[in-house]
Amino acid sequence: MKPNTLRTTKRTFLTACMLAIVAAVVSATAAKDSPFNADRSFADLTRIVGFGPRPAGSEAIAATRNYIVSELQKAGLKPQLDEFQATTPRGVRKMVNVRASRPGTRPDVIALVGHYDTKVFDNMRFVGANDGGSSAAWLLEMVRATKDLKLQSTLEFVFYDGEEAALEWTDSDSVYGSRHDVQRRAADGSLRQLKALILVDMIGDKNLNIRKETDSTDWLKTIIWNTASQLGFTREFPSDSMPVEDDHVPYLKAGIPAVDLIDFEYGPGGSPGQYWHTAADTLDKTSGKSLKVVGDVVYFSLPEIDQRVSR
Repeated sequence: MKPNTLRTTKRTFLTACMLAIVAAVVSATAAKDSPFNADRSFADLTRIVGFGPRPAGSEAIAATRNYIVSELQKAGLKPQLDEFQATTPRGVRKMVNVRASRPGTRPDVIALVGHYDTKVFDNMRFVGANDGGSSAAWLLEMVRATKDLKLQSTLEFVFYDGEEAALEWTDSDSVYGSRHDVQRRAADGSLRQLKALILVDMIGDKNLNIRKETDSTDWLKTIIWNTASQLGFTREFPSDSMPVEDDHVPYLKAGIPAVDLIDFEYGPGGSPGQYWHTAADTLDKTSGKSLKVVGDVVYFSLPEIDQRVSR
């Protein structure tokens, strides 16, 4: 009886160990999965692309804006429409940034931002699935995903109008929405409350490849890339760098820590890739999985960013 009892005890012990290991693995895997829903985000992207080309001042961008406002309201937020007039090489254009926030326990602000307009082209139908669509769809899902995320800082979401140049990219013909937002914050005294800004742009590419943007704030890049590595996303977040001018630049110039998460290698041919600013920037080149990868990385980076800015 003793030998059999010993074997049974060993078996029971080994079984318990195996179950504990499996439970630990399942728990660790679950911990890596944020509430960001890839299918729901891709559904947003599909809806946005369905509005067609969305240059500033168009009926299509107004329809997109109405959709964004409706989804923010469904998520329990109170969106604000920040209207302004922008002087462009194509004349004066009415532009509208959409803002919403979820209060924390402190007035400090962490902003998640991206643009929802598309570049205007006279010779093709440009629906901007990745360039303009992906950032707007990602922001909507991040609003939902962070609903129960407890942060000390207020979490703000900003959808920029007028990121794209009306003609050719210059300092004065580009990033109209973010430049206006910096000016607005400086004028009303809220700029000093903005402690960190995370910009997403062109993050829907099926072959996701987000390099470190050279001029982005180092400590933000360190937190985000370390998180990506811990989650196993080193292929999607390689360690090499490249410079990109984007909506984060006005904030950096104003002394605000900011990082640009952008995949500027869209399609064959390297950077910027053959699909960028072409009629080929369509839904079939994008993926809800890519949106979720970025969602998971930012979601799990936010608590550390919050701790850093709340010191």
